[in-house]
Amino acid sequence: MSAEMELYGTPASRLDSFVAQCLQPSREWKEEVLEAVKTVEQSLREEPLEGECGLDQEVRVLKLVKPPVLGGSTFKRPGATSGKDLETSVPISSQHLKLEVKWRHGAALRLIRNTLWTCQDLLDLGLEVLGVSPGVPDALAFTVQTKWTEEPVTVTVVPAYRALGPSAPHSQPPPDVYVNLVKACRYPGHLSPSFCELQRDFVKHRPTKLKSFLRLVKHWYLQYVKARSPRAALPPLYALELLTIYAWEMGTQENESFRLDEGLTTVMELLQDYESLCIYWTKYYTFQNPIIEDVVRKQLQRERPIILDPADPTYNVAEGCRWDIVAQRACQCLKQDCCYDSQDNPVPSWNVKRARDIQVTVEQWGCPDWTLMVNPYSSIRKVKERIQRRQCCTGLQRLSFQTPGGERKLLSSRSSLAEFGIFSDTRICLLETIPPEIQVFVRNPEGGSHAYAIDPNSFVLGLKQQIEDKQGLLRKQQELQFLDQVLQDWSVLGSYGIKDSDTLILSKKKDTHFPFLPS
Repeated sequence: MSAEMELYGTPASRLDSFVAQCLQPSREWKEEVLEAVKTVEQSLREEPLEGECGLDQEVRVLKLVKPPVLGGSTFKRPGATSGKDLETSVPISSQHLKLEVKWRHGAALRLIRNTLWTCQDLLDLGLEVLGVSPGVPDALAFTVQTKWTEEPVTVTVVPAYRALGPSAPHSQPPPDVYVNLVKACRYPGHLSPSFCELQRDFVKHRPTKLKSFLRLVKHWYLQYVKARSPRAALPPLYALELLTIYAWEMGTQENESFRLDEGLTTVMELLQDYESLCIYWTKYYTFQNPIIEDVVRKQLQRERPIILDPADPTYNVAEGCRWDIVAQRACQCLKQDCCYDSQDNPVPSWNVKRARDIQVTVEQWGCPDWTLMVNPYSSIRKVKERIQRRQCCTGLQRLSFQTPGGERKLLSSRSSLAEFGIFSDTRICLLETIPPEIQVFVRNPEGGSHAYAIDPNSFVLGLKQQIEDKQGLLRKQQELQFLDQVLQDWSVLGSYGIKDSDTLILSKKKDTHFPFLPS
């Protein structure tokens, strides 16, 4: 059965059969490919890699690690005229080498190439080195011939630093692993192959039905997107795989029993709305370490789509790609038979939010903190309505937040948390003002800030009293500045031109020695 001609003509109800008949690799084929890869691995592991390539110590290959992307789908080569004339998409088409050596990427690639050329077993398999494939990072591509495949099998080798060390399999690495990654990473994704074991495990231990779903999406992407735009800077297949896993997790609550047609429709709709995607996981790294937290939060504030590698927090696999082309192809897919039921009605999609709900901690002076779950794309107005029902506020609600090292910002009712790049758990400050009061932010010497309600017609001393009550710094020890002006105690706040949500700078007077007590 020709996969290329059948997918768009396959009724939605028959997608399971389509995957089973067209996309599942045969046992013989898998055994033959694994045997070829085993030969490659043995050839690279037998002796240290040799060559004058700038490496000052012995380099040994530890093992070959299968990457996360699933394989097994086939598609017809351009110009093919029969169903037997097929090119196979190999499940090990992107191998990763673990090198016991300080990172020397280009040198390692040259050593591997030299070793491959001198291996008689590989030459007997019809080895042909294709050269270096540019990417993040660069890789070495070569082909070998097997008995079961009419076309050569392409293998791509990527050297990787031994980053995980002695970590137990399937467990969360120690935080130091990612701290070292952040310090060593020259550019996003450069060291991502070093975490390929975690990437593989993230996909490997999933239900069989989900893997069929992944094969279906992969086939669609290779056949109807990459094959028709071969020169475009399209997203890596790994990004589509992660998006599919996210859709399944959120749309089915990780149910192992689901409909492929609904899943396919859901992924196509998500691809059309790619500019709203912000996807990440905390399976292998968390926000507990401040260095890792800072990296992830900065990633989540960048331009969307955002699909963070679950094994590498520095790498947004969706960045810098032509998602607009993918979205156009997704729109075309939604018009095909595979997305329509037997009554000629569009297949319904799952309810999948473009970003996960996050925990928002509401802090208010004089009241205990409390939390609520909020979707980043929900309006601040809806958040205020929930606060109103809980707190029964009598005044005007003013919500603000501050990123570490940044300025405190007002959260407008017309905006959403997403507009401020907030896609992870955060804290917001609730302040009630009663006209003619306005809100001002006061930044303390440590960089943190607080919100205060003031009457513009009141004296500066009144604000200093609020600061003393809230932060513990005595009024006579405080110096407040606004636009480089020092505010005098018995001056009216409004006389300095202070407007709503302006920021004042707080410091200790230089002629005093009382400790400043941050909140």
